[in-house]
Amino acid sequence: MSSRSPRRQRSRAGALALGLVAVSAVALAALPGASGGPLRVCADPDNPPFSSADATGFENRLAAMLADALGTEARFYWWPQRRGFVRNTLDAKACDVVMAMPTGSPGVLTTPAWYEAGYVFAWRPDRVQGAGSYDDPALRTLRVGVPLVGNDMAATPPGHALARRGLTDNVIGFAPFGRTSVAERMMAGLADGTIDVALLWAPQAAYVAQRQDFEVRLAPARDEGAGEPQRFAMSVAVRRDDVALRDALAAALVRLKPRIDALLREAGVADAASSGTLASRRP
Repeated sequence: MSSRSPRRQRSRAGALALGLVAVSAVALAALPGASGGPLRVCADPDNPPFSSADATGFENRLAAMLADALGTEARFYWWPQRRGFVRNTLDAKACDVVMAMPTGSPGVLTTPAWYEAGYVFAWRPDRVQGAGSYDDPALRTLRVGVPLVGNDMAATPPGHALARRGLTDNVIGFAPFGRTSVAERMMAGLADGTIDVALLWAPQAAYVAQRQDFEVRLAPARDEGAGEPQRFAMSVAVRRDDVALRDALAAALVRLKPRIDALLREAGVADAASSGTLASRRP
């Protein structure tokens, strides 16, 4: 590769950023904030660390940053993030922005990704030596907790990865709905020995692990079989016909990248996505 390639790549990245800024300047006239209205954000009132009714979740904080960059303020429309969330919020025009959906999700327009995350193994080092790969022979003798999704309790990517390896008899599924989050209930399972290993969405795992009174270790879940992605790029989403707002948000994400990176580090998302094994911080 030519030594000039990195310079050319930086030049293309700079041109893209300038282009997005130019697009957003043209699009601002069509945005809610341009006419004095707020940036209406569809958000879950009880889904930390992502979103909370007190607006302290890292998605809430990013929404405030984006609104400020667009010259307005964020106003949250609260709705539990369950099946039908987009239909009852974005599609119903009760709000205009969903802060985090997988990039390229059908039925919406998405910005470039503002973070990536995946699934992690979580375990107590005083009980389990370690975990990290679905091909680890130790999983055949351990009780493994996995999250379920939707009203039909469908399997998540970790569940599919375990099933492909015939690891179903020792898997315990955790329903998405309850008095506490699925991550909190799985951590309770690690605490009382109901499960030996938990497979969790990394940002939730990092948030909940740091609040336990016992040590928890986390490691990214590796799927050498590559049957299904274990990591996902997450983007801001708007309605399919709201191109101007999508482009303006994309430009703002570029400008805010250093602050977004700091926000993700503070929330533990960047650490939870790293390739190493992480120990939780004691409270």
